[in-house]
Amino acid sequence: MPAIQSPATEEEHPDVALVERAKLGDTAAFEKLVRKYERQIFRVAQHITQNREDAEDITQDAFFKAYEKLNQFQGNSRFSTWLVRIAVNESLMRLRKRKTNKTVSMDEDVQTQDGSIPRDFAEWRPNPEQLYGQSELGEILRKAIQALPPGFRTVFTLRDVQNLSTEETAEALGLSVPAVKSRLLRARLQLRERLARYFRQKNGGDSK
Repeated sequence: MPAIQSPATEEEHPDVALVERAKLGDTAAFEKLVRKYERQIFRVAQHITQNREDAEDITQDAFFKAYEKLNQFQGNSRFSTWLVRIAVNESLMRLRKRKTNKTVSMDEDVQTQDGSIPRDFAEWRPNPEQLYGQSELGEILRKAIQALPPGFRTVFTLRDVQNLSTEETAEALGLSVPAVKSRLLRARLQLRERLARYFRQKNGGDSK
């Protein structure tokens, strides 16, 4: 009787083998993971902290912690998602140290307010890559993102700038999917308003 193909033989993510080798002490395998994700982790940290030096430190700390805790990674999510979560935690801790009086809790409100926002806006999203390619608009968008409360800015960065899925963003931040959707929506609405205000001022100035 022919052997039945095991479901476990379905395509495996290439990170899995590298992680397993790194767990066994293969530092070269872990260095490959560092090279693969260091730019992504740096961008996440820089978007959250808005500070290049902090982002560089956080990137190093995140990989160091990941290496220390590698045996805790069970493979229930992508390695990159697990790594992003470490970087986000490090970034938020850095923000709390820098601005303890302005930090927004990642566990408060927003989940109960979905119904109060018009459905028309639910699918609105700016195109960060396109705007970043245009220096003037890119600077306006950077300032608008920086002005978001940390909790909203983090969700927006992971979902709309780093292009993680809603589920991956929720997992990276330790939030529920509805909480991520709510925060993302409110972040997009705030950005929409800030960008609309900029264009109103710009068009008003040009018409003089």
